[in-house]
Amino acid sequence: MSSRKAAPAKAAANRRLGVLISGRGSNLQAITDAIAEQRLDAEIAVVISNRRDAPGLERARRAGIETVALRHTDYGSREAFDAAMVGELRQRDVGLVCLAGFMRLLSGSFVAAFPNAILNIHPSLLPAFVGLDAQRQAWEHGVKVSGATVHIVTPELDDGPIVRQAVVPVLPTDSADSLAARILVEEHRIYPEAIRVILDGGWRIDGRRFVEQP
Repeated sequence: MSSRKAAPAKAAANRRLGVLISGRGSNLQAITDAIAEQRLDAEIAVVISNRRDAPGLERARRAGIETVALRHTDYGSREAFDAAMVGELRQRDVGLVCLAGFMRLLSGSFVAAFPNAILNIHPSLLPAFVGLDAQRQAWEHGVKVSGATVHIVTPELDDGPIVRQAVVPVLPTDSADSLAARILVEEHRIYPEAIRVILDGGWRIDGRRFVEQP
């Protein structure tokens, strides 16, 4: 168990987001919509993908957001790839990194470059069902509830202090796909909310617990 501790965070002066994607970018769209509807006071400075054919890149371009495609296969190591991403994010003065279906485990050096300033959305109630295809894992395991989690990223897979969670019941008629679709609705709801909480400040990390101040 981690013994991480941090002083209470102040409201973030830098509200520029860097969003990392590998696929269609539906959570990117949820963040974009929240900003456009003034539910989230932030700006997406750049969207970075490790796949040049990721549909989310076109989604970002249509919204007028700058995009960068960095293929991880073009780099000799995970650390070299992560260093390139850190360079792109710092070049654009990003204050908070948001993983939105980014299918790469970040190195310790990347996490250290943005301490307590990287968020991830995962389709289960962590710490249950980490890793790929969490919705199918939950369905096959026969749990009665699943859901979605937004957490601060650490070098460990799907670890880190939990910022927001949403519960989704598993229905007797569910398939893995129908459960995943209902979880996705909750992902789109809680991710912008979690970003807002982080940017507004007034929270601290106590051990591995994310604690909001009254």
